[in-house]
This record gives sequence, C-alpha cells and structure tokens, in this order.
Amino acid sequence: MQGCGTWLRSLRTDLRHRRYAEKDCRINGPLTVTRRRIRRFQPALLFVCSLQLAFGLGLKCHLARGQARGRPSPVASKALYRRIDAPIECRIDDLIARMTLEEKVRQLDLYSGVAFVSKQRDETHAAPDAVFLPDKAETILGNRGVGGIHDLYPSPVQANAIQEWVIGHNRLGIPALFIEEALHGFDTGTVFPAPINLAATWNADLAERTGAAIAAEARATGVDMILAPVLDLAREPRWGRVEEDFGEDPYITGELGLAYLRGAQGERLDTDHTVVGEPKHFAAHGSPEGGANTSPVHIGERELRTVMLRAFEPAVREGKAMSVMAAYHEIDGIPVTADSFLLKDILRDEWGFRGLVLSDLGAIRRLYDVHHVAASPDAAVCMAVRSGVDMQFYDFDHDLFQKALINCVQHDVLGEVDLDRAVRSVLRVKFSLGLFDNPLVKSELNASVHRSPDHLQLSLESARQSMTLLKNEGGLLPLSKSLRRIAVIGPNADVARYGDYEQELNGLHIGLLEGLRRTLPVGTVVYDSGSDIPAAVAKAKDAEVVVLGLGESPETSGEGRDRSNLDLPGNQEELLEAVVATGKPIVLVLENGRPLTIRWAKEHVPAILEAWYPGEFGGQAIAETLFGDNNPAGRLTITFPRSVGQLPDFYNIDPSTTHKYVDDDGQPLFPFGFGLSYTRFRYDHLVAKPPAPRLQSAILVSVDAKNVGQTEGDEVVQLYLRHDVSSVETPVRSLVGFSRIRLKPLETKTVSFRISRSQLAVWNVSRRWIVEPGSYTLWAGGSSEASVTTKFVLTQ
Repeated sequence: MQGCGTWLRSLRTDLRHRRYAEKDCRINGPLTVTRRRIRRFQPALLFVCSLQLAFGLGLKCHLARGQARGRPSPVASKALYRRIDAPIECRIDDLIARMTLEEKVRQLDLYSGVAFVSKQRDETHAAPDAVFLPDKAETILGNRGVGGIHDLYPSPVQANAIQEWVIGHNRLGIPALFIEEALHGFDTGTVFPAPINLAATWNADLAERTGAAIAAEARATGVDMILAPVLDLAREPRWGRVEEDFGEDPYITGELGLAYLRGAQGERLDTDHTVVGEPKHFAAHGSPEGGANTSPVHIGERELRTVMLRAFEPAVREGKAMSVMAAYHEIDGIPVTADSFLLKDILRDEWGFRGLVLSDLGAIRRLYDVHHVAASPDAAVCMAVRSGVDMQFYDFDHDLFQKALINCVQHDVLGEVDLDRAVRSVLRVKFSLGLFDNPLVKSELNASVHRSPDHLQLSLESARQSMTLLKNEGGLLPLSKSLRRIAVIGPNADVARYGDYEQELNGLHIGLLEGLRRTLPVGTVVYDSGSDIPAAVAKAKDAEVVVLGLGESPETSGEGRDRSNLDLPGNQEELLEAVVATGKPIVLVLENGRPLTIRWAKEHVPAILEAWYPGEFGGQAIAETLFGDNNPAGRLTITFPRSVGQLPDFYNIDPSTTHKYVDDDGQPLFPFGFGLSYTRFRYDHLVAKPPAPRLQSAILVSVDAKNVGQTEGDEVVQLYLRHDVSSVETPVRSLVGFSRIRLKPLETKTVSFRISRSQLAVWNVSRRWIVEPGSYTLWAGGSSEASVTTKFVLTQ
C-alpha cells in the first residue's frame, strides 16, 4: 500500500498506466471518475483525494503531524501508526510526530545483544541456554526503546523475550531490529561455500536460492536483517577480503548480488522466511591502496559510476535493497560516511533507495580519529547523519552518540529534516518487516528450517558447481577408482576451510582427506600435514598418486589479513617442489581466498584444481571432482597474476593500459572466466540483431555452443562487448552476458542474450549517461579470451 505523499506525486504516472482514481482513493470508498475527467479536473481531484487521505483513516495524518511532539495520544490503541491497513508512509508520519527528540535518536543506535542475557558463548553470541535479564535491559535501555540489536545470534525464545520487553518498555511500543552477520551461512546453521565460490558457479539461480536459505534460517530465530551480500569489486588481490566478493567484474557481481538479495528479501519482507539484505561496502571498498583494508581508493567519478557502482546498482534499483552499509575508506579525500554525493545524491535521489544506511563498524569514529575531517566526536556523529548515514555501528558510547545528535539539532548544526530522514529510514525497515504488527517469531519454526535437508543439499550443489579446474596435463584427471594407494599431503589436507565470517567448527566440516577416503573406500589413503618435508616426501614416494592440499587459512586470508605477496604461505612452496621432485603424478588442490602467484606450479604440476573455500561439503565436492563423479565447470571471476608486480591486473582494462615489463610478458597466469572441463566445447554462429533506427529496444544476440567431447558437462557461455569508438575511453572488452548450460556429448544448444541499452551507456564528458551510436564488437566463448566474434552497428 503506497504512502500519502507518494500517491499524490505519482498520480500522473498512474494515469499513464490507466489506473483510475477509484483505485487509489480506496481508503474512504470509491471515487468514480473517468480518465478524461481526471485530466480535466486534476487540481480538484488532487484536493479531494488529499482530503480522503487525511480524513479517511480515523486518526488523521495531518492531525497527527500537528500533535505536540512526544505527547501521548488519548487514543493510543487507535493510533494511525498501529493501523495495519494504513499506508506505511502515513504510519511513519504519525509515529514520528509523536516521538520526542530523545526517542528519535535512540532509533539510530545499535546495541550489543549479549549484554542483555545471562551467559555468552563468546563475546558476540548468546549461549543456547542463556536467559534474558530484564534488569540489565532496564539499566542499559531505560524506556526509550532501541534502534537495532547486534551480536546476539539468539534462539527464538531469546529473541521473543527481548522483543516483548522492548515493545512493552518504551512509550510508543516501537520494536527492536535484530541484525546479524550471515555472509555464507547464519550462526550454527548450514555452512555454504564462500562468496568467491558462489561466483565461480556463474549461476544466478544458485545465488538466489542461497540467499533465500540463509534468510530463512536467520528469520526463524528472530533475526530481521543480515549484513550481506558483499558487492565490492575484488580488483586488489592482496586485500584479505577478496573471498567475500563475487570477483573483479561489475556485471557478474551485479547479477549475482541482485539474485542473492532477491532470495533474501523475497517478494515481501513481512514473512517468517525473509530478511532485509544489506549490500556492502558502499562503495569501491575492494580496491584499497596497496591492498590494505580501509585504505584510500583512488578513482574518479567516471570509474566510480561505470565500474564500482554498477556492482551495487541492480541490488538497489531492481532488488529494492532495504539497507546499505557505508564503508570505512575515503575516495578523493572524502570519507564515505561523510559523502552526501554518494549517500544522498546517487543512492537516494538517483537510485530511489528507501532503506537504512548503516555505517560499518567504527566508520563514523574514523571521521574524527583517522580521517581528521571532524574536530570532535560530536562533529563526526552529526557530519555522518547529515551526509546520509542513518545508524551508527558501535562507533561511540551510546550516551555520547545520542546526546551529540540532540545537541546538534538544538543548535541548528544538524537540521531536524536530516534527523527525521534517518529515523524515517529505520522505521520504514521495521514497518516493512511487519515488526509493528507481528513482532514475534514462531518458536517451533526454527526446528524445521535450521540445517534443513534442502539447505544442506544446496550447499553441496554449490560446492560442486564451484570446482574450477585450472590445469589437466595429459588427462591425469579424473583419477581411477582402482588406485590402491594415494598420499594426501599439506596443511589444508585434513581441514575444512570455510573462509571468513564462518567458524570451522560449524557444520560437517568434510575436508579433502575425509572426502577422498569416503570416495575411495577400498584403497589406502595416507596423510601427512607437510610440516616435516622429508617425512612428507617419504609418504609421497610410496604412493601411486599424490594429492597436495595447499592454500591459505584464517591466519592468511580474511578481514584484516592483507598480504604484501601472493605466494603460497609458509613452507608450502618448498613442500610443493620437494614432492614434485619425487616424479609421482601430482594433483594440486588449492583452498584459498584470493588468487595466488603459483607460476612454478603451473609449469611443473600436471593437474591443478581451484576449490576456494567450499563450505561444509567441500571435501566431498573435491573428491567427486577428482574421481570424475562431478565434471568441473567452475570459472574464475578474478584474474590470477603471475606476480604482484603486474597489479592491478584485471581483464577489462582500458586500451591504453600496458603490461609490458623487461622481466615479464605481462600476461596473466589464468585469465578471467577461465576454467577447464573433462570435455571440450566449440562455439559457432554468433549473431547480433540491433534494433531498427530510433527504437530503444535491446540488442538480441545468439550463439551456438557444442559439446565436442565424449563426456556430459556444464559450460559457462560468456558474452563480451567493446564499443569500437566512443567519446571517452572504454575497456577493451566487458562482460555483458553469461549462461551456464548442460550439454550431452555432441549436443548443440543455441544460447540467447539480450543486451540492454543501459549496458551500452557511457558516462560522457558532460557527466551524463548516454548511449552512443557506432560500431560494437562482440565475442562469445568460454573465457574473457573468447575468439568467436561479430560486429553490429547501433544507429540513433
């Protein structure tokens, strides 16, 4: 149901869609007029409908706005904001009109939930048997309510107890918003592969189902909002958080981010299985200076708009994301939490964002003590809210934060319009979630949702589809199940690597060693950690085949785990070379969170499988792939450089970029989009059909893909585009479409794409989006080095 002011503003749009005023003035009965009369008597109609909107709901919107701020309503039980049948915007208007300044600023603050319970599993999780402590809540919150609660990971009983107390102990009965992390799994629920794995599947349907599964497990415990997905572009592989991203490309990141968000938020938020998703870290956080987390990002407005923001835009515009996280860093000297151009002009005004902007943890404080653009904590708080931030994340002491906002409003440093915008954003999220109408979760729901069979199967399927074969010299893979003795060696061989924002004690934690032993029950599988290299070499010499489990760990990858080089950590390179020297057939299995400079391995190891961080079924998916039960079809969404000296190294570079060195040819180790299969594919008949002159429709493209091998398998069909001549420099090629398909031996499928005109738009020298006429080149194939090509001409 739409809001009061929104309805009035949208009347002309409604007319274009042939909606009669009878439908929109439905609150106080029909107002039957014809479309012609609407045009003729529009001013009068606007007045009549505004009166209906004002008077037709019992407790009138305009009277509610006129009430003294904070004065209790004499008919609180009939207050407009409590009316489930009223438009959300009217309910928000009515509620804000009743709130004191102190109640408003409380809604913009986030509190740690473990402070309200008797026992903690750790500093961010309540113990399963913890009980809610009302006296503690009274001491911390008093009677002003709370904006959000984080770091609790409650059971349904705990969430309900806290929510009931919060609603009953603030004057207006405003519910709490429970917010938690759930990047690739919620708390002790299903452990899904890391986002870099999900990206490697090139499967938007998997992304949507993953978002929906995580949301269902979170909402069943009482959690309303999750801090995911991460839509930063991973263009600096030294950065520790690459594993949280969908890769280096804005198009695939945007498509997978949109799919994940749609799964999480569903068609509506007021259900028992959907949550608010929060794309982060807005914006351009994945390209920090030197790969160091939170460092400055050096880009101009054109790159910001045409590359970095395109990763976020689909989730906001199409997915209607109801929250966004503002990042730590600065762009061109302006910290994001103080950047009204990003948070107001682009996010809200251009994209129509209606949700909550949450600062990243401590990002507002950095305005004062890191960026030094605010002279005091108070100034930092007010600067952030004035610039478009709506809620702090543990930045300052609660009393300091809230008093700072009050003082700023009272001294006209912060306009009340900005404060009300922030409060309105928080309340809109709470109303959209249905928390005012159905604030409690059904306690029995969690048992049927938590780690459900469907969710576990989805995690396994995602792991399987993410397996990315980088090398298979001489057809070493798949291995024969008649092998009698395999040596599994390395620091990642007997552990399930999950990646950041997951605990490796959760889930089934099936590692490489366990997966191989399950898959080869009659053979002997021996294990060595590789810490003692001579001992590991001895075991390798006695084996028919050696599987090396190498890569990274929580100590070398994840948030705050930035690296100055991308080599195999520790003694792994020495271990690798020593084992290869035995002359045994070697399979290298990598579990890591970023591209690694494995130049020696590429030259000397016959088979390399990139598994990333594949979740709780990772070892099973790896073993199935090594023995041929799963035909690998994962594809890279981030370039593997030969050395850190090549950085930055991504595929969609500008034509003027050169990677020519006296000691290196500048070519990547493995390009974007690359991945092998146990079969082979061929492309043909790439055809493009541009629209007729003066039509604004999409460009239609088709290409034939054929499995020319003897094994059934998946192929990821990738489509790339280049504008041959444009008013500003554009990349040598950019991904504009992809489709994962399954092909039987010798089967051919025609794959169709639609390239929208917005995908062709450039941010021109006049700082405007424009689709320029001219010649375009297309390529189709199995990686960013696709060679099947055609051209089309776009006319005005």
